[in-house]
Amino acid sequence: MREFLGRYRFLLLAVILLLGTVLLYSYNLRQKTATTFFERAVLTFAAPFQSGIDDIVDAVTSTWKNYLWLVDARQRNIELGKENLELRAQLQQVEEISLQNERLRKLLAFVDELDRSALPAQVIGEDGSNWARTIIIDKGTRSGLRTGFPVVASSGVVGRVIKTAPDSSRVLLVSDASSAIAALIQRTRTRGVARGQGEDLSIEYALRDTDIQVGDLLVTSGMGGVFPKGLPLGLIESVTKDQFGLFQQVTATPTVDFSHLEEVMVIVGEDR
Repeated sequence: MREFLGRYRFLLLAVILLLGTVLLYSYNLRQKTATTFFERAVLTFAAPFQSGIDDIVDAVTSTWKNYLWLVDARQRNIELGKENLELRAQLQQVEEISLQNERLRKLLAFVDELDRSALPAQVIGEDGSNWARTIIIDKGTRSGLRTGFPVVASSGVVGRVIKTAPDSSRVLLVSDASSAIAALIQRTRTRGVARGQGEDLSIEYALRDTDIQVGDLLVTSGMGGVFPKGLPLGLIESVTKDQFGLFQQVTATPTVDFSHLEEVMVIVGEDR
C-alpha cells in the first residue's frame, strides 16, 4: 500500500485538489449570481471528469439495484416452484380421491342391484406366484367376514373368501385353477362350470349341440349357494367343437381386470 501511494502520490493529490476545487466552485456558484472567467474555465475543464464520475456512480447504482432485483426474483421463483409442487400434489390427491369415489359409486350401484348386504374392502396385497391366484383385503373376522363369502367388483365376480384373520382375509380369484363356479350363458341359458385357467376361464360340461358364440356373456347360475344368480363372470373368447365328443371346448375372459383391482365388496347378507 505504501509503495502504491509513493508511486502515485502526485496523481492522487492532483485528483483530490481537482475534486476539491470543483466542489468549492460549485458551492460558490450557488451563492453568487455571476461567474468569473476563471471559474467558468475551471468548471469547463472539470466537466468531463465530473460527468464520468456521475456515469460511474449511476452505473454502480443501477448494477446494485439490478443485482438486488435478480436476488429477489430468484428467491421468488424458488417460492413459486415450491408452491407449484404443493398445488400439483394436492391436485393429484383430489384426482385420486375423485377416481376412488367413482369406483365406489359403481360398486354401491352394483350391490344395490343385488339387494344383498355387502361390506366394502380395499385390496392390500396379491399373490404373484404361478401356483395361486389370490388377493388380500383389509377386512376380516372383526368385520364379520367368514370363509366362503363371495367377493365382487363393479364389473363382476372376483372370487370367494378362503382364509380369515382379525383384520384381513385371503380371497381366491375365479381365475385360480382350484376355483369352480356354476355358470350359464346369459343369451341361451346354456349351463356349465366355469373353472380358472390362470388368466382365463374354461367352460366345462357345455353340451356340443348348444348355441354358444364368441362375445356371449357368462354369468353365475346361482346353483351351489355361494354366488347370487346373474353376476357377470366373463365374455366368451373361443368356441371349439370336435367331430366327436359330448361337450364343446369353450374359454372366456373374466369381466374383472384383476391387475387393476383396488376396491371390492364382500357379500355378507342373504337375499332380502
